[in-house]
Parts: sequence; structure tokens; C-alpha cells
Amino acid sequence: MSLGAAEEESSQEIQLPADIDWKMLDKSKFFFLGAALFSGVSASLYPVVVLKSRQQVAQAHLSCFKTAFSVVKHEGIRGLYRGFGTSLMGTIPARALYMTALEVTKSNVGTATVRLGVPEPSAAAIASAAAGLSAAVTAQLVWTPVDVVSQRLMVQGTHGSCKYLNGIDAFKRILKTDGPKGLYRGFGFSILTYAPSNALWWASYSVTQRLVWNGYGCYFSKTGEDRINSSLRPNSKTVMMVQGVSAAMAGGVSALITTPLDTIKTRLQVLDGDENGRRGGPTVAQTVRNLVREGGWMACYRGLGPRWASMSMSATTMITTYEFLKRLSTKNQENWAS
Repeated sequence: MSLGAAEEESSQEIQLPADIDWKMLDKSKFFFLGAALFSGVSASLYPVVVLKSRQQVAQAHLSCFKTAFSVVKHEGIRGLYRGFGTSLMGTIPARALYMTALEVTKSNVGTATVRLGVPEPSAAAIASAAAGLSAAVTAQLVWTPVDVVSQRLMVQGTHGSCKYLNGIDAFKRILKTDGPKGLYRGFGFSILTYAPSNALWWASYSVTQRLVWNGYGCYFSKTGEDRINSSLRPNSKTVMMVQGVSAAMAGGVSALITTPLDTIKTRLQVLDGDENGRRGGPTVAQTVRNLVREGGWMACYRGLGPRWASMSMSATTMITTYEFLKRLSTKNQENWAS
């Protein structure tokens, strides 16, 4: 699906490079480079995820800065990377599944909606939403067990949680205590959290990107004919900047709407099996009641600051990395000359 070479609202046409379709990619290069690039992205953003998880399971509200200070004071910098090895090992296959489902779904749904006569902007939003939904569901098959283990490591020693030697020890003990179901604790709620969140994000990204390009075109339409003709042919840096801004806006919207679900999911995944006297942990209803008792309904928004920052930064780095990855992996590099 292409953004469209032009937006009709602008008096001049914005000449953008066409989107890279799934069929245009060198798959081996795509997955190999993707694993390397996204591992780097995960490493840079991981401390924010740790702080978010710590805030969500804390019984008393602490600011992000106080939480970070406490972690570094008592555990050192390594405390901000608890569970990272486990998370990274799971991120590679989960991300591969995510990217495959995303591109295949977006390509097929986009083509089908256009053939049905749906306007191109609407078709792009629908295809993006469907792709995000499909990618999230597929990736959670791998990511949920990894998330359960890594988040147990992130918050160990807090809120009465167990202490583990490493990811393998946590995996064995969860399996021994709760069986395979323990590794998929919160799976349904993860789908409920990430599927709408991804659908919302990709649809929002499609819409906000168009809005940003419209604003770009309207601005330059008032600056003179010579400048119009040159400025409405953006180079690759301008394209990536617009994509990054659009991704950050979409990430902020998604975080604001879905944080309560993420808070509940995190608590479901990290509470010990014997918590509240129930084997297998508390139910969703009990988790919500505990949150409300601890801090009212606003307790469901614990970790909003780190999560908003994490999703915005992650969205910006992810989309720019992802688009860069697609350019590196396309079979015909000549189409991408700036």
C-alpha cells in the first residue's frame, strides 16, 4: 500500500517513494538485519520497560524518577536490565513472526480493499489496522511466555515476588509450580491488550502520517512556485522524519487508551502462584479490585509516564528502523536512491 503520491487537499503533489511490498523484500536479509537492528532498539529502551513494570506492581504510587533512583541505589545499573537476556532471546523469533504477519496481512488486505472500491486513504488505514491486529496475535504465541519470565525477573524482590537465579531458573520454577498454563498466564489479556493497541497504533500511524504530509504540502504551497517544485520532492531524511513524528503521535494515543489493560496484564503475569491463597494467581476481577483499593481507579494508570515515553520512543525508533530495514532489504535498491 502506498501513501499515495499526492494528497488532494494540497495544491501541489508531494512526490513520495512507493511503499515496499512484502514481495519486494529479500527475506533472508530482512530477517537477519531485522534481528540485529531490533536487538539494539530493545537494549536502548529496556530500562524504561523495567521502570514501567516496577510502577505497575507497586502497592504505593512512586514517580518514575523515584523508582529509577531506588532501583539504581539498591541494585545498581544492572537492575535496569533485569531479565534482558531472556527478553532478547524471545524478541528475535517473536519479532520475526510479527513482521511476517504484519507485511503479509497489510499487503493482502490492502489489495482486497482497493479492489472493493474503498478509497485509498481508508483502505490504507483498514489494512494497517488489520495488519497490526494479526501481527500482535501471532507474536503473542511466543512473546507471552517470554514476557511472563522476563517480567518476573524485572520485579523480583518487590511486592512479595520470588527471587530467581536467572531466566532458566524462573522458567523451571514457573513450570513446576503452575505447569504450562503458568507460562501463558495473562495470554488472553495480552491479546486483549496488544491486539487492539497494535490495530489502533497502525491505523493511527496511517492517519497521522497523512495529516503530517498534508501540513507539509500546505506549508510549502504558500512559499512560491520555485520552492514548491523542489520542496515537494522530499529526500529520504525528510521522509524518515515525518514517519518518526507520525509514529510518536500514534504511540502516545495508543498508550493513553491501553495503559489500564497493560497494568492489569502485568500484575496477572508477575504475582506469585500462591498469592491470595489461590493456585495460579488472582483473577482479573481480583486484580482490578486490588488496584482500586490501593489507589482508586487512577491506580490503573500507574506507569503511564514510562509507558507513554516508552511507546512514543519505541514507536519512533521502531518505525524508522523498520522502514530503514525494508529499504536495506528490498531486492531492487535502485528505487531508493535519494
